[in-house]
Amino acid sequence: MSDDQTNDDAEAGGGIDFGGLLAQAQAMQQQLMEAQAAVAEQEVEGQAGGGVVKVRCTGGLEFLDVTISPEAVDPNDVEMLQDLVLAAVRDAVARANSLNQQAMGSLGGLAGGLGGLGGLLP
Repeated sequence: MSDDQTNDDAEAGGGIDFGGLLAQAQAMQQQLMEAQAAVAEQEVEGQAGGGVVKVRCTGGLEFLDVTISPEAVDPNDVEMLQDLVLAAVRDAVARANSLNQQAMGSLGGLAGGLGGLGGLLP
């Protein structure tokens, strides 16, 4: 296809270079996948009770380890231990979600690169 033909096609589509747009979208998708893979490999630790209960997981929410200090174990108060484990899991999930948000935030400028859409995207 000649340059004139490409320009004619772009003008017929309202000036949007769909080939370039597709290439940008594919590059963004690749960067997103790479960021997600990097986050999935990172480890975070959630804690509760001042660190007497710890839960380790990856950014991909694969839980790796639960550590409970002996002083957290009171046979007369099992509910407290259950609450501490749940709080540590929630903390670990929040930290993993934060990693994911940071990774996506670093890609935030990519959407601005699609300004050639002529206002089709918000």
